[in-house]
Amino acid sequence: MRSQLVIVGLGYVGLPLAVEAGAAGLRVTGLDRDATTVDRLNSGLSHVDDIDDATVAALCSRGFTATTDESVVADADTVVICVPTPLSPHGGPDLAMVESACEAIGRHLRPGTLVVLESTTYPGTTDEVVRPLLEKSGLTAGLDFHLAFSPERVDPGNKTYGIRNTPKVVGGLTPACTAAASAFYRQVVDQVVQAAGTREAEMAKLIENTYRHVNIALVNEMAVFSHELGIDLWDAISCAATKPFGYQAFRPGPGVGGHCIPIDPNYLAHKVRTLGYPFRMVELAQEINTRMPRYVVERAQQLLDRAGMTLRGARVLLLGVTYKADISDQRETSARDVVRRLRALGASVSYHDPYVPAWDVEGEPVATADPDLCTALDRTDLAILLQQHKVFDIDLIERHAPLLLDTRGTARPQPHVELL
Repeated sequence: MRSQLVIVGLGYVGLPLAVEAGAAGLRVTGLDRDATTVDRLNSGLSHVDDIDDATVAALCSRGFTATTDESVVADADTVVICVPTPLSPHGGPDLAMVESACEAIGRHLRPGTLVVLESTTYPGTTDEVVRPLLEKSGLTAGLDFHLAFSPERVDPGNKTYGIRNTPKVVGGLTPACTAAASAFYRQVVDQVVQAAGTREAEMAKLIENTYRHVNIALVNEMAVFSHELGIDLWDAISCAATKPFGYQAFRPGPGVGGHCIPIDPNYLAHKVRTLGYPFRMVELAQEINTRMPRYVVERAQQLLDRAGMTLRGARVLLLGVTYKADISDQRETSARDVVRRLRALGASVSYHDPYVPAWDVEGEPVATADPDLCTALDRTDLAILLQQHKVFDIDLIERHAPLLLDTRGTARPQPHVELL
């Protein structure tokens, strides 16, 4: 029996899509090169924050199987590529996993198959990279098989918007490809938005994330000079947010994390550089957001100085080390850069995060604080709130922390408490 859908890459994007497609009644097969992930999924165990074991078990009961065998592509009506696209050591896009997936698909591609790339990348990738690799099969995109791009819009930890109720942008290599991809996604999502083509769909994703990247950089830079000017930026932002039109509130933090914000805009900057000039807005935003962990440590050092202590030898407790609140995802978390800087300046660093039972930075374990938060705070010289998990009682933290630097604007400014 042909699989209606094969999903290549079963991580934070691929697995939620598999769950929704299975719930919609599609026959789904997952293809992943990690045998451990495959074995866990086939045993009904999840490795993704937003999906629990019961959900995976229910998916398996509907006929889902995971495999490392690429030949399953030969029996697929639709193949969706959801593999990671990290940055290369030189700062450009690393498409190695996309290329590997396309080569595997090309070896088993059959006429009539729909292939969709969901992995975030720069405009032109679907046509310039994916299409030639698939056409090594001897089949022609847009003629013998359909090819499209549809940007993933997965938001880890979001309890309101998931795969089903988030509008899905789809752009095909040809109008027929767009129609085929739209018909597929209408089985899985409530609303499909058709883009003019693959490049427009690719650009849409980068616009979304670049918009956030630039605006976060704006308030991060404002946080630095507002502190120097004696302005409570958090209060100013709250006041500005009362305007019912023409404004969206962004708030400062210790940096940016996850896959989307610190990485995706660089794909666009990379593409623009091929035209012979820089994408200055993105490059400046990257510079500002990247330096925020250093600024956090500078502020921590100032707090200790005023208390008659030095950072060297100080006991520093980090509260929340994930890139986002209320999840365990640590991808690109700015907490890593904070640890590196604190260690370089001689601080003794520990962390408290209920979502992260063990953690290391550059192969060196970070000490886990006492599981009792009050005890952990009593044993530190300075606490830095990096991530505001809902389980954190900010009143308790304020009472027990000898010194507190709050990078999330949730505490009340006091002699021993400062906001970033």
